[in-house]
Amino acid sequence: MALLKAISPCSPTSLAFLPPKRESFLYNERVYCPGILSSFPELAARTSELHGHAVAATTNTGNFTKSRNNQVIRAVLQSEREVEVSGSIHNGGFRGKFNKVVLAYSGGLDTSVIVPWLRENYGCDVVCFTADVGQGIKELEGLEKKAKASGASQLVVKDLKEEFVRDFIYPCLRAGAIYERKYLLGTSMARPVIAKAMVDVANEVGADAVSHGCTGKGNDQVRFELTFFALNPKLNVVAPWREWDITGREDAIEYAKKHNVPVPVTKRSIYSRDRNLWHLSHEGDILEDPTNEPTKDMYMLTVDPEDAPNNPEYVEIGIESGLPVSCNGRRLSPASLLDVLNEIGGRHGIGRVDMVENRLVGMKSRGVYETPGGTILFAAVQELESLTIDRESMQVKDSLALKYAELVYAGRWFDPLRESMDAFMEKITKTTTGSVILKLYKGSVTVASRKSPYSLYRKDISSFENSLIYDQADAAGFIRLYGLPTRVRSMLKQGI
Repeated sequence: MALLKAISPCSPTSLAFLPPKRESFLYNERVYCPGILSSFPELAARTSELHGHAVAATTNTGNFTKSRNNQVIRAVLQSEREVEVSGSIHNGGFRGKFNKVVLAYSGGLDTSVIVPWLRENYGCDVVCFTADVGQGIKELEGLEKKAKASGASQLVVKDLKEEFVRDFIYPCLRAGAIYERKYLLGTSMARPVIAKAMVDVANEVGADAVSHGCTGKGNDQVRFELTFFALNPKLNVVAPWREWDITGREDAIEYAKKHNVPVPVTKRSIYSRDRNLWHLSHEGDILEDPTNEPTKDMYMLTVDPEDAPNNPEYVEIGIESGLPVSCNGRRLSPASLLDVLNEIGGRHGIGRVDMVENRLVGMKSRGVYETPGGTILFAAVQELESLTIDRESMQVKDSLALKYAELVYAGRWFDPLRESMDAFMEKITKTTTGSVILKLYKGSVTVASRKSPYSLYRKDISSFENSLIYDQADAAGFIRLYGLPTRVRSMLKQGI
């Protein structure tokens, strides 16, 4: 028996070939449409499952057309096997047909079940992709075995740590981009570098679609997909969390068992975490109530400031044109430098942030972030800028930094506006070269020393001692002119 299940945008509608009485169009609550040729079986469907009037017919080519309210579903009938389709002319899976899909893969429960779900619903070959952005060795162990056990044809892993820091973190650092006063954009910066690599892999393996495991409530779905649009608008995008019926962990486990997917046996954290070389974020569980203080055992990168060493540690950061290049006189690559500072900052409890932020999708969320090395670098760059950038330029830079952060948070990394602002940031920090010594002590970062060959600070001018350049008597005329609008308003009020 040939069976066709057609899933319309309106509701699930089951259509089946059955042998009804040829003389009756309506029989036992079934609508019968005799085949155009006597060699074709009749087509039947329960009227209770057809919402509104429906007409179905077969053609002499074996094509099936069902039309309802100007919506059309077409499929090629295949004898003795089940085919499920959706939309227009798809015959590979329940929802359509793709040749090959590149999936952002972590090896966790969600992405493990996405692999068979993609194969089942889109009849496609699945290539799993994992980006190493500094999440740790344990996160990468056994991934190929897991991916193939889930049904993937292959796993592609790329080390993106240096690119991540050099091309994504450092531009944000140079711009001074901080979202809503606190957030140093750890996850926001990581998503475009991962999505960019996915586009590259899709081109390499000849994929016609990409997929991710982001939920429909979060920011990451936007960040991934805007990058896909910017770099290859021809790629199709599949977001299972916006399509499937899986609503939680138990549903996912049941789906995995049904499709013989080995369920990850790692202990499930009560928190939702995202880790990379820049930061570690914590969300969920008790943090969903903003009145709850984070527990001491939640933190993973930083010690409790109360337990940090009783003696401060000094660290010197070398900077060239607004970008860090060395730590304590030792020149390091961007990723290596950040790695060293994460360890130093972590043991002093540096970089803990607890904030309620406004998500791009409209809701507020509460998150706790650990950014030890990043906090040190931000402090160092800003302190050096105080020497090398003049007042007007600093004001413009700070105002643009707010917009820069908003664009990055919203996933608009490849927007012309951000790229144009980046050109300004590069120009304005060209002379931000020198070194800064910071004092780290029980969660705090304070500046101890700063110097630059391009410093605009002049001791001979700023000194309280007499100066040949600055005549204090000149201040009287300056104040009279600068305060003229204030005097005029006062005179007007007093009738003078």
